[in-house]
Amino acid sequence: MKTATAFFAISLAVIAFDTSAADFDGSKPLICATIDGHACDPGITCTRYLPVDMGAPKFLTLDFDKRVVIGPEHTTPMTILDRSPDQVLLGGTEMGYGWTLVVDTADGDMTLSITNRNDAFVLFGNCKAA
Repeated sequence: MKTATAFFAISLAVIAFDTSAADFDGSKPLICATIDGHACDPGITCTRYLPVDMGAPKFLTLDFDKRVVIGPEHTTPMTILDRSPDQVLLGGTEMGYGWTLVVDTADGDMTLSITNRNDAFVLFGNCKAA
């Protein structure tokens, strides 16, 4: 029984670490899950929400070859695509908002800010190779 338990533990470790920095460097499509959200208005403390309660999609696909971000209702062009050793930074506009999405090249952590003259939304999440 100990052998089976050890094999199972090793298998999980291999699966958990089966990603590389190349997965997050902007060379492969990514699927990103939104996990935590904050809505901010001028003069008011930001309020924490689940992204779905803010109207944000649960998942986004980043297609670097086509330079688009694909959500369940909209496909938005990436007008900015900047790759550096530490992060991939994307930007664009949609529906009167400007947005910036940054992916950490080491672990796939994601930060997305969406702003206009009245509002700011910040979403945090994780990405994985599509």
